[in-house]
Amino acid sequence: MWLSDSQKIGVALTTFGVLFMMLGIMLFFDGALLALGNVLFISGLTLIIGMQKTFYFFARKQKIRGTFCFFGGILLVFFKWPFVGVILEAFGFLNLFGDFFPVIVTFMRQLPFIGNLLSLPYVRDVVDRMAGSRTSAV
Repeated sequence: MWLSDSQKIGVALTTFGVLFMMLGIMLFFDGALLALGNVLFISGLTLIIGMQKTFYFFARKQKIRGTFCFFGGILLVFFKWPFVGVILEAFGFLNLFGDFFPVIVTFMRQLPFIGNLLSLPYVRDVVDRMAGSRTSAV
């Protein structure tokens, strides 16, 4: 599957959003970097999956608690409460995107260097437990 130009821009915006949020956390919860990271992340996500699908993703009944926490955290960051906002955002993020973690771990295990690292005996158990992956009993 090939990405359209707007989806490529969305991937770049989402990546920069995550990087700005990580940099904002590393620089002792710098509100400006966190706010910029949030705006880039949301706009990138919208460009990747489209406006309507983004709305339906956040408006699903089973995800409403995560949506309120995520956007409430963003508002707290905008209102100069970055530490509390990031904690609330992280809780919302885990509620919204937690279902994707096993898929991400499976993809990362197929990468050359990271896959070997994630397949080490003790690392595999920890990553599976954190991601919520289930291994089938053979």
